[in-house]
Amino acid sequence: MIPDFDIQPDRRGSGAMKWDENPGALPLWVADMDFQTAPCVIEALERRVRHGIFGYTLVRPAYYEALQWWFATYHGLAINRDSVIYVPGVVPALSAIIKALVRPGDGVIVQTPVYNCFFSSIRNNGCRIVENPLRKIDLSESEFSYEMNFDHLEEVASDPHNTLMLLCNPHNPAGRAWTADELRRVADICHHNGVTVVSDEIHCDLTMPGYNYVPYQTIDQESIACLSPSKAFNTAGLQIANIICPDAEQRRLIDRAININEVCDVNPFGVEGLIAAYTSEGHEWLEQLRHYLWKNYRFLCEYIAENLPGVPVAKLEATYLPWLDISRFNLPSEELEEEILSHTGVRVNSGLMYGKDGFIRINIACPRATLEEGLRRLCAYLKCLE
Repeated sequence: MIPDFDIQPDRRGSGAMKWDENPGALPLWVADMDFQTAPCVIEALERRVRHGIFGYTLVRPAYYEALQWWFATYHGLAINRDSVIYVPGVVPALSAIIKALVRPGDGVIVQTPVYNCFFSSIRNNGCRIVENPLRKIDLSESEFSYEMNFDHLEEVASDPHNTLMLLCNPHNPAGRAWTADELRRVADICHHNGVTVVSDEIHCDLTMPGYNYVPYQTIDQESIACLSPSKAFNTAGLQIANIICPDAEQRRLIDRAININEVCDVNPFGVEGLIAAYTSEGHEWLEQLRHYLWKNYRFLCEYIAENLPGVPVAKLEATYLPWLDISRFNLPSEELEEEILSHTGVRVNSGLMYGKDGFIRINIACPRATLEEGLRRLCAYLKCLE
């Protein structure tokens, strides 16, 4: 059955953060899709509900088998069962890894603009944020992209007090699906300087046509990966993720930190959801989703070019989160975010939360009609500022 992504489920009043935090607003912000998850996932959860008992959860062999099959089949990554640590989410995973492997006061390298929870996970563990800013590359008047600044990465990695790097692969919000060559250069620099790389790969299944996700562990087998089906299958509320850590001593330290942080237990629905998602049926649904997201991205680019020329969009190689350069309006992005919400009822994300002012992030994982209405309001308001 072909899913109908043009249907807008009524999420108001359901406790959805995206819709109920600002009642009445049209939300194009938090990375949460307005699509029902794959039917195979829904069916698996319904079966689990009918069982009627929701006690403490034992993660059984089928869970690890599904994880291993998915990444071997679709991404060429062999995962050793012993290297897997399950956790309720990628953010708790990152926090536990930093607590385990970085001394308070030492630096953690991030490539800004980047996912905002990187910053909080570093600060909350008493460590320093060390920025290795991405370089903006203008491709045309309407499109730009980013590249890594390897010379600067070498400089910050050479500081012995900077011992860990958080890599975002694919990158949120820059939209890059890093190539094997780019990842090799990261690995070479970090190996040479004794920096451990932790790769957040939560958006790995959401590449656009013509682009591939390269698991960082296929380049650097000593690295640590954080994986979850939550973005691709819209199951963040099920709270399930995995740390893939090949090194036994690092794994022991991370497991201890997870227990210190009291995030060692997962719920049965997360387990069942992952097992059901990581199947051929889940992949078939995912392919349809990716096609729809690509059409939404093309629609956004064309709409912005026609109705708001001079506002370039980052080339989207992965994720469903286009990144717009609104620096021409000469307003702080946090202020502009508030003004857009106040005057249009559309909520977007300020670039400043990702470490880069003058940008906004938009979520296109919604029915086309919802996206079109949001863009209509947004462009009409921004035109008034010119």
